[in-house]
Amino acid sequence: MAAARRRGAGRGRPTLEEVAARAGVGRGTASRVINGSPRVSDRTRAAVEQAVADLGYVPNRAARALAANRADAVALVIPEPETRLFAEPYFSDIIRGVACELADTDLQLLLTLVRTAKERQRLADYLAAHRVDGVLMISAHAADPLPDVLERIDIPAVLGGRRSARETVAHVDSDNLGGARSAVTHLAERGRRTIVTITGSLDMYTAQCRLDGYREALDAADLPRDPDLVERADFTEEGGRRAMAALLARRPDLDAVFAASDVMAAGARRVLRQHGRKVPDDVALVGYDDSPVARHMDPPLTSVRQATEEMGRAMVRVLLEQMATRGTSATVPGARPHLVLPAELVPRDSS
Repeated sequence: MAAARRRGAGRGRPTLEEVAARAGVGRGTASRVINGSPRVSDRTRAAVEQAVADLGYVPNRAARALAANRADAVALVIPEPETRLFAEPYFSDIIRGVACELADTDLQLLLTLVRTAKERQRLADYLAAHRVDGVLMISAHAADPLPDVLERIDIPAVLGGRRSARETVAHVDSDNLGGARSAVTHLAERGRRTIVTITGSLDMYTAQCRLDGYREALDAADLPRDPDLVERADFTEEGGRRAMAALLARRPDLDAVFAASDVMAAGARRVLRQHGRKVPDDVALVGYDDSPVARHMDPPLTSVRQATEEMGRAMVRVLLEQMATRGTSATVPGARPHLVLPAELVPRDSS
């Protein structure tokens, strides 16, 4: 067998025709065995498998995918600038979860950033040509048309998060409303009465849910809803700094801050320190994501933990199920799977 492999190596890569000839079968029969078809006898299967082993034959995956109308690839689409991608642990956790879940498959992961209308159109054209078998998308904004494009071209797709409560595309989300509510309830239970919030971009359903959770917790604690206690930001550290400065100027009596991400909480912490406000003595501070940022702050940041890496894994599982059942009787017209993962508060010294 080793000698046969050496002979094959000397002539170049063994071909399917050589496998068929060695096994004493036709090319089509050899192809069926290699592609796992049940329409061959056990004796024929054994002969072809032995020929494959003797010759050291390696199937041409690209040709097999082309013949089966597959690309053997999945796209992970992030409609954000690279500055956010590399600055926020949320994205790296999602990517890690997606990559780990795909590791045991034969699918290639393609990471794509979409920052402009031109890039969006170029991606839509690429996907319409069926260059990938499925699409994962995270950080979708409310007006983003790309998920609708994915539905229109009928390609399996799963969103990480939703554009709205009426999302029509399959999605995996976190309990953002419940997580935010637990954070603000925690602050109220510790006697904080003037609790401000720094929101994320409110054209994202995630940010809107966290703002709604903040408001629900205020109502439950019989604390007033005051527009002056809310400052919109954009999930960035610089946005957190600007928002904190605006809140301090408007409400110097504030005694607690709920920031809708750990990164924004880090920006807020710097401004509080610059203004001589001690955390948590003067102002309690809570973030969201329970990222490494939270654990390395001084003092360590109380934060809401969401299962970000598991979200990435779950997105892949939902997508693979869609791909496996596509065009079969298991596909239910109009059905779009969705999954909401729990969030939990992790108390630390900042509150």
